[in-house]
Amino acid sequence: MKAIVVPRYGPPDVVQLREMEKCVAEDNEVLVKVHAASVNALDWRTVAAKPFLVRLVGGLRRPKRPRLGTDVAGVVEALGKGATEFHPGDEVFGLAYGAFGEYVSAAENEIVRKPAKTSFETAAAVPIAGFTALQALRDTARIQPGQKVLVNGAGGGVGTLAVQIAKSFGAEVTATSNPQNLELLRSIGADHVIDYSKEDFTRSAPRYDVILDMHPSHSIGDYKRVLNPQGIAVMIGFGGMFRLISVALRAKLFSKTKGKRVVFMGAKPNKKDLGVLGNLLESGTLAPVIERRFALTEVPEALRLVESGQARGKVVITVVPSGPPAS
Repeated sequence: MKAIVVPRYGPPDVVQLREMEKCVAEDNEVLVKVHAASVNALDWRTVAAKPFLVRLVGGLRRPKRPRLGTDVAGVVEALGKGATEFHPGDEVFGLAYGAFGEYVSAAENEIVRKPAKTSFETAAAVPIAGFTALQALRDTARIQPGQKVLVNGAGGGVGTLAVQIAKSFGAEVTATSNPQNLELLRSIGADHVIDYSKEDFTRSAPRYDVILDMHPSHSIGDYKRVLNPQGIAVMIGFGGMFRLISVALRAKLFSKTKGKRVVFMGAKPNKKDLGVLGNLLESGTLAPVIERRFALTEVPEALRLVESGQARGKVVITVVPSGPPAS
């Protein structure tokens, strides 16, 4: 089987497509024939070892686990011992280490059945970005119908899903992005859009109950100024370890003493929420935006696009080209 490996840290060009021994499903795992995978910031950060924490966790000199990719969609080919939920031929999506390859072993508790009318590429675009958007809004912000929600940096993978999920909760959604993405954001449900190259939402009049910020470069005071009483700003991205630590500490102190809160959050993947995302796909409530599709041989280019921050929605790796859409 062919798979992408990361022999050493460096720019995207260090990754290699290699022939390797076919995966085997271990206990409570299934062997999945990969049809599609998607690229996350986690992937280019793993290759580049940025921030340095990547080396502390994944290997100081080179990655301990050299395969790449996490979001996956494909077809179950074989079952490991103790795997009872799925059968060969089942179409599934979810999480699996080493998704950028022709086959991958996936734990049964990290995949669910793919909605029949959802393409493999669409399903592969959802897991990590979907967990992040869903949990930020539902669990951290405790979003309620009628609330005013702002999604800052809404043109990327998490942002485009967050706009749609916020609308599904009955919120009034404002989305900020560059001017090229404004019509796209309107088309997926944003009630209002802001060109952040021309307008800083923290200097404008509107106030928000929830701010979901993919590019948290603002100060705690900026968030405070535009939050309603009892409002919350949820920061997802960060610009480096120093900023992450310093802003997180200040946010924690601020949130202890004020009705308004500013918090960082990280997604916690779980099978129940993967099922929720599958239901949203099946109902048509969630329709991931896919910027581009790349082959396995083009993974370096896909990584560069995601690292640039210019991708609209998700970037997908197509391993098995899709056939005609289901009727």
